[in-house]
This record gives sequence, C-alpha cells and structure tokens, in this order.
Amino acid sequence: MSSLANQLVRAEKEEIARAIRTLLARPFLTADDEPAAFAVIRKRREPLTRWFDYFCGWRLVVEPREGYARLVKVGSRPTATRPARRRAGGPPFDRRRYTLLCLCAAELLAAPVTTIGMLAGRVARAAAVEPGVPPFDPVSADERAAFVDALELLERHGAITPTDGTTDAYLGDEEAKVLYRVDTTRVIRLLAAPVPPSRLPGAAGDPAAPTVAPAVALTVEARYGGDEPTETQRALWARHSVIRRLLDEPVVYRDELTPAQAAYAASLTGRRMIRRAAEEAGFVLEERAEGLLLVDTEAVATDTRFPDDGGPAKVAALLLLDLLVTAGPLPAGRLDEEAAELLRRFPQWARAYQSDGGAPRLAADALEVLAMFGLARRTGDRVAALPAGARYRVDRGPADTEDA
Repeated sequence: MSSLANQLVRAEKEEIARAIRTLLARPFLTADDEPAAFAVIRKRREPLTRWFDYFCGWRLVVEPREGYARLVKVGSRPTATRPARRRAGGPPFDRRRYTLLCLCAAELLAAPVTTIGMLAGRVARAAAVEPGVPPFDPVSADERAAFVDALELLERHGAITPTDGTTDAYLGDEEAKVLYRVDTTRVIRLLAAPVPPSRLPGAAGDPAAPTVAPAVALTVEARYGGDEPTETQRALWARHSVIRRLLDEPVVYRDELTPAQAAYAASLTGRRMIRRAAEEAGFVLEERAEGLLLVDTEAVATDTRFPDDGGPAKVAALLLLDLLVTAGPLPAGRLDEEAAELLRRFPQWARAYQSDGGAPRLAADALEVLAMFGLARRTGDRVAALPAGARYRVDRGPADTEDA
C-alpha cells in the first residue's frame, strides 16, 4: 500500500474515532451548533452506525437534509447522573419540569406552528385530564418558570424555534407573545427509550398493571431475549452492557458488575473486544484489578470534567477527596466540619454557601460530585474513597531542606 493510501486510511480512522467521541458527549448534535463535526458524521455515517450497533447496540440516526445526528443511547441501568438541566451548567430538572417537558413534547406534535400561549393552554388541559399529574397553572410565576425551562431545553435541541419573541419573556408576563416553528421529527427523536411510554402496561387505558418499575420497563430491549435468552443473546447483552457502561461512566468497578458482566470482562474474548472498542474510538484503556476506565486524552467525549474550577462544589470535592484518600473512611459529619473550615478560611469564596447551613450543603454537593465521577461512595454515615480516587492524592514528598 502506498504512503498516500496509508495516510488516507489513518485519516479516516482518526475522523471516525473523533466522531464517536463527539457523539458520546452530544448524542443530539445539530449542523447549526457544530457544522464541522456534523460534516464528518454525515460523511462517515455508515462506519459510525456499524460501530455503535456492534459494540453498544445503540442506533445512530443521521439526517443530512434535516441537519442533525441522533445517537439513541440506552443505558444498561437507569441512572440519575446525567439529568436535564435548566440552562447550561444550571440546576437539574425536578419532577415538575420533567412532567411539563413530556406534556409539551406531546402537545407540540399537533401542529407545525404554535404560540407560547396556545401551548400553555394545551398543556393545562392535558394536565387536567391525566391521572396523577398536578394541574398546570400559568398564572403562577413558579409554574411559568418551570414551563420556560422545559421549552428552552426543547429549543436547545432544535425541536422548537422562536420566530417572533423570546421564551424568557413569558417569565414575567403570561400574556407574552412568542411564535414557534415546531420540528415534529426532532420532538419524536428526543425519546431514546426502546419502549414508548404509551406501550407500557397500564398506559392509555390498558388495565394491565406493570410488573416492573416504569423506568426499567422503558429500557427493555427485545433483542436480548427477555426472560429466556439464548446463549447468543446472553453473549450479545454482556458485550453491549459492559461497553455501554465503559462509555457512559467515568469508571467501572468490577464489584459493581453483574456476575455475567464480570465474567465477560475477565474473559479472553471480552478483554479483546473491550480493547478493540477503545482503540477504534480513540480512548486509552486503563485496566486495574479493581476495574476499568476509558481515558479521552483530548477530552472530546465528556460533558463535564474533574478536576476543574467549574464551581465551588468541584473545588471542595478535590480537597475533600485528598482527605478521604489519606485518612478515610470518615463519618459524613467530618466532611461537614472540613467544609466549614474551608468557608472560614476563604470568606470571599463560595458566596452561595457563606450562610447558615452552608457547610453541610457544600459537603453534600462535593460528595455528589465525587460519587458522579466514581471517586467516593457513601454507605450509611460513612464516606470512603474509591480506588480511582488515589490518582488525585496530593504528593507531598519530602520537605525542602537547605544546607547548613
């Protein structure tokens, strides 16, 4: 093979690897937001589609004319570590906002154009007839704020586009005029669950009671054979579920895997497949006795980083982690004391926590960060660092000395 041919093959592999990592970080990627990345995904959509299907069992939909790519990610287990957020980096959605998001998405399918007032009215009527759904009252400022958060998330994904007015105007005035163009295809694409909610037992008037929790029932995938899988289906599930977790989670500990997953990850076939997936996606695979993790040296595949100075909680998390690694496990109350000491030493820092009860809140938020990154775990009243936390231990080394 000529040198030019080698260069072309290498360039194609690098483009595919980077596109895989880009889609992992942004499963709903639009040409408007990232034209260069979308151009590569459009060009390499066939090998990308095969890669995600083979290694993860995930479906990739690329719509060149519509200008978006949707990686339909299904988790191996329901998790709340990646919530929808009110704005970029803002607080996570609460139950009310998720409810309004679902109602808005359902009502937006009715017409390609709507106004914020018309949509609010339709959502209010839908909430009034849905069992178990609290009424929606657009007169309430809190309700309008939750409604606007749901609409802004839909805007960020291109499901709705304001053509006259701004969504924020509705916060202060329920009579605000905002006209939307609705992309019903994108609204439908937002749903990644293999089982649509309308097909769950007990939904849409079905008298059958669900036998499992709704969050679990939504993620049931028929390709794995249900309660009576074949040997081939069990092997397929093991491969997909392990690699999904490696791609989705910062670190995968062996003691958190099921027996079937642990056996696959330890087998010759499983190890070869994991290494191949990591290499083709451009990750560095770290294999330890305690677990596995994928490192993206370019930080393309992640939506959040640690450590960084993205907020007081992450800074406090790094400081508390060093304490847990060197002196842990510790009572949760000790972390509260350490957080209080940080706030006392730096009175101009972390203003949102410089109030009564601020230290326990800071410690709780820091612990949430550590748990999300697989660095610490709370069991009862005790908090312990996990093995991956050791990489953040401060190397204090011998003290500097001077010759007499």
